[in-house]
Amino acid sequence: MTATSSQPAPEAPETEIVTHWKVACDGGEGALGHPRVWLSIPRDTGFVECGYCDKRYVIDREHAHDDH
Repeated sequence: MTATSSQPAPEAPETEIVTHWKVACDGGEGALGHPRVWLSIPRDTGFVECGYCDKRYVIDREHAHDDH
C-alpha cells in the first residue's frame, strides 16, 4: 500500500510550541539524547522536525520573536 497526499501526516512523538524561529534540540536530558542541532522554522510551514528524534517545534506566531 502506498501513501497518498490525502492521508494526514503521521503525528510527531513530541511537539513543543516555541516563540523563536531558530531552536536547539538535543533530544532531552540523559543518555538518550543526541548531538545538539539548531533548527530554523520555515515561515511558510510554521514548524520544523528534528532529524534525530522527530520532535516537532511549532512557532507561536502571535508571540514570535525575530532572531538576531
